[in-house]
Amino acid sequence: MKILMFGRGVIATIYGRVLDQAGHEVEFYVRPGRAAAYGDAVDLDLFDVRRRVWGQRVDEKWPVRYRETLEPDHDFDLIVVSVPHHRLTEAATFLTPRVGQATVLVFGNLWTEPTAAVGALPLDRIAWGFPQAGGGFDADGVLRGALLPSVVFGTLGRPPTDREQAVRQAFREAGLRIKERPDFRGWLWVHFVSDAGLFSQGLRLGSLSELAGSTSDFREGLLAGRELLPLLEARGVDLRRHRGGVLPFRAPTWLTAPVLAWLTAHVPPIRANFATHSDPDAEEPREVCRDTLAEARRLGIAVPRLEAAEPHFAHEETGPPSS
Repeated sequence: MKILMFGRGVIATIYGRVLDQAGHEVEFYVRPGRAAAYGDAVDLDLFDVRRRVWGQRVDEKWPVRYRETLEPDHDFDLIVVSVPHHRLTEAATFLTPRVGQATVLVFGNLWTEPTAAVGALPLDRIAWGFPQAGGGFDADGVLRGALLPSVVFGTLGRPPTDREQAVRQAFREAGLRIKERPDFRGWLWVHFVSDAGLFSQGLRLGSLSELAGSTSDFREGLLAGRELLPLLEARGVDLRRHRGGVLPFRAPTWLTAPVLAWLTAHVPPIRANFATHSDPDAEEPREVCRDTLAEARRLGIAVPRLEAAEPHFAHEETGPPSS
């Protein structure tokens, strides 16, 4: 399969590498001028958990191929789009006249209606998925993070099409297990508010990495997530279909918070993933919290912990111009 990773972010790079290793032909689309800035290889320092519970350390320089243009008559079979949720509409607008015959895998967080988020992209060309990997580029440009052994795929209330099955098979060939979520819309929204709960407390401390090892801060993050469950119900999510996703928030925090604190302090892949989320200026956590709080206010749902954290993610006020 010929695969185009849209952008050279963390998720695109991690999965681009494993798909390339599986024998697929992988390229990256980047903005004009970025290829020269990035160079012809990516430095990786990853925990790969596909075959070992504690992860296999990957320390290598991986050569990559870039392109800075995308014509409508390209021959890519699959375009993987993993961008921050607030950038998806922009990416979809760019790709709509350039999709060619490819399937587009939307591979990340969503908070709006999925079919609306992709704009004019043809819905019969779209596959829906979610990565199980994370990390970040450090100051030296090294990508540090972790790849878990599975990846999530889902549909919006119908069986996967042949196109969607072909995408799943490509990821299986890369040694990844497939987790199916039939109510993918609900699953995405559960995941989104889960992020909002933890991000709100991470931002209060400075960054998500500050949560690692802290039972008390994880407790606040879990309670913030618990307060967001009524918001999901107000949006029409049947939480009975997502018992596993909401269990960490409904379970007693005296049990869940210490477990999360221990995992983030002692399990190498999880510890490495949390440690990379140390940028105090990262925009995506703020956007997740802003959009979640805005929806809670629109629907009249009380979310006191998220509101209390608002000073740490609100847009900065722009004062009047100086005279």
